[in-house]
Amino acid sequence: MNSEYAGSGNAFRSELDALRAAFPPEHCLPPLGWEAVHTFEYEHGIVLPDPYRTLVAEICDGCPDGPADVDGLIPLAALPADWGCDQRQRVLAKPFPLTEAWVWEDDPRPYEEIEPLIDEVSNHGSVVLGTDGSGMYWHLVVTGAHRGRIWNISDVGAAPFGAAFGHRTEGEGFAGWVAHWATTRRPWFDVVV
Repeated sequence: MNSEYAGSGNAFRSELDALRAAFPPEHCLPPLGWEAVHTFEYEHGIVLPDPYRTLVAEICDGCPDGPADVDGLIPLAALPADWGCDQRQRVLAKPFPLTEAWVWEDDPRPYEEIEPLIDEVSNHGSVVLGTDGSGMYWHLVVTGAHRGRIWNISDVGAAPFGAAFGHRTEGEGFAGWVAHWATTRRPWFDVVV
């Protein structure tokens, strides 16, 4: 077992230390606690990926000054105010359907054909972390091949975040996304050209 491994929530101690530094309690909502996190997971048929899981249980359940531009990091069970009224279609236990970026605005198929696929991308297998406004949402994938990765889903397409996908930032997943925001203050889409 790695010496940096923290038994609580199965997150690496260094990641948790960085998250605690990025989300000071005086600027954040209180954590949910493990019982509430386990209840959420049971109700949705999922296990949240760490270190996000430990963050909402032990550090904070959202932070208005967090990574997303409009509302910061929103609470676990919340959706951004501009999400829309039809929230019952979200099924976290269904696998997130993508493994590579998809710009549906450029997809040659008729919209009627791709509309159900777009709905799956927005509503299946992820929790929403926040919004940058104008229909741009940050998602943490909780089920499927990209479990633990961060995706930006907008009205024109969806793209994964992290070095493996052409971004300059070293980190991936939730910890990398937060580190990018907390330490670099570079634009989110700092793709290497």
